[in-house]
Order: sequence, then C-alpha cells, then structure tokens
Amino acid sequence: MAVVGSPGPGTLRGAELPWWPGRRCHSFAIVKVLVTGATGYIGGRLVPRLLERGVEVRCMTRDPERLTLDPWRAQVEVVAGDVLHREGLRAALGGCDVAYYLIHRMRATKDFAAEDREAARNFSDAASAAGLERIVYLGALGSEREDLSPHLRSRHEVGRVLASGSVPVIELRAAVIIGSGSMSFEMIRHLTEVLPVMMRPRWIETRCQPIAVRNVLDILVDALWFDGDGGRIYEIGGPDVLTYEEMMQIYAEVAGLRRRRVIPLPLFSIRLSPYFVGLVTPLPVETARPLIESLTNDVVVTGPTPPGYPPDRLISYREAVTLALARIRDAEVATRWSDALVAPAKPLPGDPVWAGEPVAKDVRVVESTAPPDDVFWAVTRIGGDVGYYTMDWAWRLRGLVDRLIGGVGLRRGRRHPEELRPGEALDFFRVAAIDPAARHLLLRAEMKVPGVAFLEWTVEPADAGSRLRQVAWFFPHGVTGRLYWWILLPFHAPIFRRMARRIVRVAELRHADARS
Repeated sequence: MAVVGSPGPGTLRGAELPWWPGRRCHSFAIVKVLVTGATGYIGGRLVPRLLERGVEVRCMTRDPERLTLDPWRAQVEVVAGDVLHREGLRAALGGCDVAYYLIHRMRATKDFAAEDREAARNFSDAASAAGLERIVYLGALGSEREDLSPHLRSRHEVGRVLASGSVPVIELRAAVIIGSGSMSFEMIRHLTEVLPVMMRPRWIETRCQPIAVRNVLDILVDALWFDGDGGRIYEIGGPDVLTYEEMMQIYAEVAGLRRRRVIPLPLFSIRLSPYFVGLVTPLPVETARPLIESLTNDVVVTGPTPPGYPPDRLISYREAVTLALARIRDAEVATRWSDALVAPAKPLPGDPVWAGEPVAKDVRVVESTAPPDDVFWAVTRIGGDVGYYTMDWAWRLRGLVDRLIGGVGLRRGRRHPEELRPGEALDFFRVAAIDPAARHLLLRAEMKVPGVAFLEWTVEPADAGSRLRQVAWFFPHGVTGRLYWWILLPFHAPIFRRMARRIVRVAELRHADARS
C-alpha cells in the first residue's frame, strides 16, 4: 500500500515529488521495478522503501526460498535468476521499467573482477533487449586519477560496462555506509570495542566521507525520478569528512567507551591488516582483504551530487552511529552484510549429488512435555547471545580456532535473538532451510572443516507433548574428513546429547512459566 502523499504505480509521469518540492521527475512512467541483490544488505532494505512509495517490485535472486520469511514477501513478485547466466535474465527483466543493480563480489579471489565484468555485461545486454528505461547502480567512490585498489577499480568498471549498452545508467558512488549490520560499521564497531589500544596502520589516516544507510536508501529510491533520460554519475556522502581513526574515536564516544589509544607501527602493513581485522571482527580474512586494500584510497565527494541532496541535509556520522547502535540494542536490524550468500546452502542431506558418499551423523531423539511450538522456539534461539545450550566454552574455542585458520568464527552472531530467515548467517552457520509450519530448521556449517556439515532439528507432536529429533550431519571429504569426524567424536557425542536435552528443558521451563 502506498503511503499518504506518495505516487502510486503507473501514475508518475510528470508528477511533482512531494519529498523534494520543486523537482520534477522524468518523462516516463514507472510501472514495475526489478531489484537484484534483494537478499543482501542494501537490497533487503530497499524493497520495503520502494513499496512504501507505491512502486511495484519484482525481486531477482538465485534462491527464491531465501525470501520466504521476509515481512514484505507477499507484496512482491520473486523470480529466479543469476547475472552470471544469461538464461532467464531477459525474462526476469521483461515488463520492468527500471532495474536496480546491487551486485558485487566482495572477496579476494583472483577472478572476482572478471566475474563482476561478465555479470555486468550480461545484465546490460538483457536490459537492452528488454527495453528498460533506466538502470540504477550503487557503486563506490574513489578518484580515477589515483591508483585505485582492485576492488574499487572493479566497482568503477562495472558502472562503465553497464553504461555501455543502450539503457541509461544512474550510477551512485558511495564510500563507507553506516548502519546497523553494514560491513564497514561492523568493522569499525568491533575494532573499537575489542581494542582499547590499536596499532596504527597506514590506512587509519585515510580520508573518508561516510554516509548513513537511510540516506543511501532515500537517494536510491529518488533515483527513479531524477530528471533527464541520459545516464549520470553522482557521488554521495554525508556531511563529515573523517579519517578512520576519527570514525573509531567518535564511535567510542557514542558507545560510552574510553578514548582509544593508537600506537604508530609502520610495519603494520596492508598485507598483515586483513589477518588482524579477521581475528578481532566478524569479517573473514577473504572478505577483509579487498576491504582493507580499498582503505588506502581517499573516498570523498569531489564530483556532482544528486539533485536536492546537499550534504547539510544528510545525517552526520555521529547521528548515524547513534541510530545504528539503537537498532542493535532494540533487536531491529533488518539486514546484515553477512546476509549475502557466501556459499550455496545446498547440497542438503539426501541430495543425489552426495549419493554413494559415506555420511557420518549423530542422531538424538528427546521426548518433551512442552508443546511443539515451545520446543521449536527454543531451537530457533540457538547461537548468538544464547549460545549452544551446553559447553559454550568449547564452541567459543572452536570459533577462535576457525578465525585463526581464516574462517568466519562466531563473531557474526545473529540478526535477531529469536527470528531466523532462510539464507541468513548465524555465527559460523547459515540457515539452509527453516519451515515454522513444519517446525524444521537446518543449519549449514561455514567454519573450516574437511567436508560439509549440517545441524538439523525437527519437532513433532507426541503423546507426552512433543518429540525433538536432532541430527548432526557430516559429509567428509576424503580421508582427512573421516579422520576429523572420528577424532572429534568423543567431544561431539556429549555436546550433541546435552544440547538436545537442554533445548527440551528450556522449552519446558517456558511452558511452565506460561501456565503459572
């Protein structure tokens, strides 16, 4: 439903924009918008903003099931598609007027730039064939007169490839985006909170113009109606130009922490920084590396800015941090950087691809006097601040070991203390599947292991109340995987046994409290 005063679908031709008086939209009418990256940090927040403005939305994702529990799912059309595969792209874009391109590969593989280039070319060609009026692309700041990092260079190249087709492109270049759950914010947050004293890497003095996520979303929505039919590049940033050290000190002040001491250490290089960041923040090393490499470039606004968005009308860095911390405190984090799919949630136990592979598993079945809904509630609270119901020191130790060998560790936590959605990260797991109606949860392990591991729970009604079935699956890779399972079996067996019993016990306590 459109909010009061906002234009509805198909009624925007020549309309006056009430949120920026005096500016007129372009000549074509918006009927339908395609959002790529709807399962990611920005895309997942953009969709409800578009719906509030009365825009009809279609979401394209590689795995439509990941959107099944999003609160706005019933209001959008969802199609399966992958920008690296031309098949289906034209159909996904068919009938749309504008498309948001919110896709990039934030990883340190050698071929990430080639994949980004191919994806942008496929999308540009499909958009031209579908007759789109406009593409809106969220890129990255950075002066092309400098020696840009590979990541920033790729972001600029994607904009050029998208614009090489017949469809005009509005490219919005942003620096650090500050909001609850954003990658940059989480890095600043954890570095500041974990380290009262920090060694001074060279990148800590790099100048940056951070922007609040809500301002980014406002600009992305308004980009539908920017004047003119041609493509443009706009640079977006908040009112403050700060070094990363200044951003950390402001965060400490807002969070009520002591001022952080920074000690000069010239040997603390760009090469070593990703390992350090990977150890003390939720970002794995392979994600931290391209991010740290980009921190060597100043990212400030020097070019044209979007019409109607003078910096003094945008949220300051201090206010953006305050708002982000409030969202975290109130458990109102809508999306997180880790929502983007790092690894496929499949294969799942029983998939044909694993036929013939020996599978190790630990099965626990526990009867409970609590109703099935209470037991499933206890299941879905696992991880994060609640922990794993038993021997949390062992889980924390496993998370630390995982960080030391380049894995994701436990610091990703969870988005919400009780809600889970398909595809989102949960510590060093990812929600491979969740079905509240069937009371079924499947977590896929993303820690470093010589194989593929899952934790699965199913809750069924029983005569006494309910029955919890918990299965730890492990599909080993080679001899190493088999040795890994058997060596850890003396530890896994008591952990999994106690975990199932404690889940049931917590559910029974909840049921007893509700009855008293």
